[in-house]
Amino acid sequence: MSSGEVERSLKERENVFVMFASLMLEEESEVGALPAVCEFPDVFPNDVSDLAPEREVEFSINVVL
Repeated sequence: MSSGEVERSLKERENVFVMFASLMLEEESEVGALPAVCEFPDVFPNDVSDLAPEREVEFSINVVL
């Protein structure tokens, strides 16, 4: 179901059941072991502890209540 379909259903006062799922890893994995990281090493820095750089365009997702 797309976000547009959810929004339309809510506007039409239909009953909607939405479930969000997340995945928790039981053990830490090495970033270097991921195939995409191995294929494009220049894209992935070794240290990602800093915040992302500030961008010219702000991005936001509006939450519909």
